[in-house]
Amino acid sequence: MTRVELRFKLTNPLTDEQAEGVARAHSHYGIYRIRVAPGLDEISVDYDASRMSEQDVERALVVNGVPIERADSGN
Repeated sequence: MTRVELRFKLTNPLTDEQAEGVARAHSHYGIYRIRVAPGLDEISVDYDASRMSEQDVERALVVNGVPIERADSGN
């Protein structure tokens, strides 16, 4: 198991429906935790990189209606 954290910027504040999408994405196999930043402008996802790729994590959020874009990784 390789636990990894990814950060995404929220492109707009979460609606109730989008917050439900976060809950649905959290139930995806391989995702351990999803946290919304206190400023409600960012979301962090802890996942098992031996089960999912970064693209899989992003897809799990997008198909569940979470309005994200990749945060700059600083590279």
